[in-house]
Amino acid sequence: MQVETAKPWLTFYEELGIPTPDFEDRPVGSYVEEHARERPDAPALAYVETVLSYAELNAASNQLANAFIALGLKRGDVVGLHMPNIPQYVIAVVAISKIGAIGTGLSPLLAPPELAHQINDGHVKAVISLSDLSGGLAKMPDVPKSLKTVIVTGSADFLTRAPFECPDIKGVEVLSYLGLTDPADDAFQQVDVEWNDTFMIQYTGGTTGKPKGAMLSHRNVMHNAAQTTSINKWEEGRETIISAFPMFHIAGLSNALSAARYGGLLVLIPNPRDTDFICQQIKAFPPTIMAGVPALYDMMVANPKFAKSEFSQLKTALTGAAPLTRTSYDALSAIIGEGKISDVFGMTETSPCYTGHPPKRYKIGSVGIPMPGVTVRVRDIETGTRDMPIGEPGEIVCSGPQVMKGYLNLPEQTAHALREIDGEQYMFSGDVGYMDEDGYIFLCDRAKDMLIVGGYKVFSVEVEDKLCALPEIAVCSVVGAEDAERPGNDIVHLFVELSAGHKGDNPDSVTEKIIQFCREAMAPYKVPKHVHFIDSIPLTPVGKIDKKALRKTV
Repeated sequence: MQVETAKPWLTFYEELGIPTPDFEDRPVGSYVEEHARERPDAPALAYVETVLSYAELNAASNQLANAFIALGLKRGDVVGLHMPNIPQYVIAVVAISKIGAIGTGLSPLLAPPELAHQINDGHVKAVISLSDLSGGLAKMPDVPKSLKTVIVTGSADFLTRAPFECPDIKGVEVLSYLGLTDPADDAFQQVDVEWNDTFMIQYTGGTTGKPKGAMLSHRNVMHNAAQTTSINKWEEGRETIISAFPMFHIAGLSNALSAARYGGLLVLIPNPRDTDFICQQIKAFPPTIMAGVPALYDMMVANPKFAKSEFSQLKTALTGAAPLTRTSYDALSAIIGEGKISDVFGMTETSPCYTGHPPKRYKIGSVGIPMPGVTVRVRDIETGTRDMPIGEPGEIVCSGPQVMKGYLNLPEQTAHALREIDGEQYMFSGDVGYMDEDGYIFLCDRAKDMLIVGGYKVFSVEVEDKLCALPEIAVCSVVGAEDAERPGNDIVHLFVELSAGHKGDNPDSVTEKIIQFCREAMAPYKVPKHVHFIDSIPLTPVGKIDKKALRKTV
């Protein structure tokens, strides 16, 4: 029997006019066809100084779809996307939709053995790879048997068409992208697909082991686009989106799908760390929507060119992966204007967003309220069988149309992650947090990042947030190491990247100040036992702090 749970956040839906979106179970290819038919000259993609219209995006996708068919690819086959944010990525996603195939993002940072694992695990038949990255495929120790074709494309294929060499890959046909698509017909109609057909296999970050392939359906990703944009009120055909999230990651893919769904202009950012280039694109294509992780916004704020940019058309600055600190929120708002920041939150398995901030109702430190159509509950960490009271931390779980189908080839992990509560299927996120009386979600930690010290729970995020108040600290991260003398106990390690004005400070003096601050600001069991100074805190490709890398050093 389904039981109705308390949903205090619905009050804000009424106050702010947030609708539960009407949704058609349509694949992204059909939306691109519609825009090309109704608004053919409307801009779809901006890449450096080149702009592709929706008619051109549709035609290029049709050419690739016909080329896929000629290669023997069919509905249900898996195509790997091994590229940064360039037009070919979006074109390929649309073409994959059109033939009813399945896409999977292959991070440009994967080493050859990691590429082989993901291609083999996903049973990938074809890969589209950037010329500068394709050598990694040639170096795979064992070429997966499923891989039949590699299509190599250049970063300038839609600019100057500069020549490049294709690698030799044993037992695999290697073709050039333009050589394949130029002669192909530019007419193709979206095939019929079922709403629950897998559209993308997006791999998780692998922070606790090998990455898992989350199977996302057409409904999962397209409904999540509608959910996210209802919180921030996107207008059909009127948005310009600058997203620095890479598209091999679910956040970047979601922004691209949202742009295509609503007929917006997507400004492509191949290198999210090149803040000068981002500032150039802001000037050339004034955004109505921006998207980036907190670390990127901090980098942008530190670039003088960003403060001189024009943001009169900007409606929303989306951020995710971690909550913005008060300092970062204030610094960004001072440049772009007040009431424009929206923190969204989720995971690969939820396509990705299941909470978000209405910009006019922002709570610092929170990751927002549940998206329309989403139910969020907080369950006890030990068993996952009890709802926690308001304000009490537990594991965050969510249900809704954006929750994945399951993990590819991993039935046990799927059963652990997807569990039934009161007749509905919920995703157990592994994130520890609490809900306040208004329905806003506050993160405490990832379950795996929660330390146990003397029987007490230590939430690393809490310690990190407090330490960011020290002027000596630019970025810091807390990780735990097993205490060999006390089984079940963790030793608190703190990693510190000094701020620009304190790079030359004496480490012993800074350590003393940090420890003194911690003793005054937090319980004794939370105080770090070891402080490590490093030149730069490692980040994942998406811009999150890479705690997996830090744990290997303690």
